[in-house]
Amino acid sequence: MSETITLLGLESSCDDTAAAVVRLSEERGEILSSVVAGQTELHAEFGGVVPEIAARAHVEKIDLCVETALEQAGLGLKNLDGIAVTAGPGLIGGVLAGVMCAKGLSAATGLPLLGVNHLAGHALTPRLTDGLGFPYLMLLVSGGHCQFLIAHAPDRFTRLGGTIDDAPGEAFDKTAKLLGLPQPGGPAVEAAAGNGDSKRFAFPRPLLDRPGCDMSFSGLKTALLRARDHVVAEKGGLTVQDRADLCAGFQAAVADVLAEKARRAIADYLGHAPTVPVLAVAGGVAANATIRGALERVCDRAGLGFVAPPLALCTDNAAMIAWAGIERFRLGLFDGLDLVARPRWPLDVSQPALVGSGKKGAKA
Repeated sequence: MSETITLLGLESSCDDTAAAVVRLSEERGEILSSVVAGQTELHAEFGGVVPEIAARAHVEKIDLCVETALEQAGLGLKNLDGIAVTAGPGLIGGVLAGVMCAKGLSAATGLPLLGVNHLAGHALTPRLTDGLGFPYLMLLVSGGHCQFLIAHAPDRFTRLGGTIDDAPGEAFDKTAKLLGLPQPGGPAVEAAAGNGDSKRFAFPRPLLDRPGCDMSFSGLKTALLRARDHVVAEKGGLTVQDRADLCAGFQAAVADVLAEKARRAIADYLGHAPTVPVLAVAGGVAANATIRGALERVCDRAGLGFVAPPLALCTDNAAMIAWAGIERFRLGLFDGLDLVARPRWPLDVSQPALVGSGKKGAKA
């Protein structure tokens, strides 16, 4: 008879307050509820996430999200087997809000507490959505993180490379700001790029001249700034077509970098002789059609499967935290009330931490 585990998950590492209930039954995961309270309007006038504002909003919303998630799942706290919470990495005020809420619920109910690495939540999502078996290759590509990982087990990952400065999502947000486009920048830049000429501007492809899978996107953003300033100096401003061409060139450069680094990561991954080789991708940037198409083509040429969870599970959410908690629950990896909120928390502790910390959260 298979094990049934039902967990409440909490997520508050950046600017989304989330709670979800997920159940494992018959070796399959089922999302019983998933609630996300965004903060886009709170940060819109600042052009990015303000940590203090985000932390206050988490404190105000997290208990309401928990109540709604339980109500939508048709369950009470007594029906749960445990509580999973993002314990890092992320903006420390937000992480603390989630951890303290989870501790309070655990102390009041006696339910086991499971501290989850936010990156592990993303990395394990393909097991919830597609039942992937280990080992698989994972690309986390979001506003605050960009890493190639081999997932060997729920608690064992090998990092093949990552961004040494800005993450792609952060670079998209900064590009949108430089071009006067709305936030969040990813969808705005992609929409503008749809009408643009990706070859008009010769943007660099950073670090492709160096071996390995590490990436850099800060210089690409600077190149776009210079190209914009050159057009403005020449014409006295930017036309709609200028913006579209700049966006298309920038987007193509990001896609080319990720595709080439994916090709290199795949070569390393295949050395582990996976039975069913797969590249999975998660994170908000995975929704970009140009980037997704470039990665799919790389997988097709290498003979790999390609998995991308639904967008709602690619961006920050609590269902992925509850699922990662279930994975830890099955391994007996419980935490006590001394669980610590961590601004940095690498998945692969055998390697040096990546350099840099962006406005979407600390790199790990």
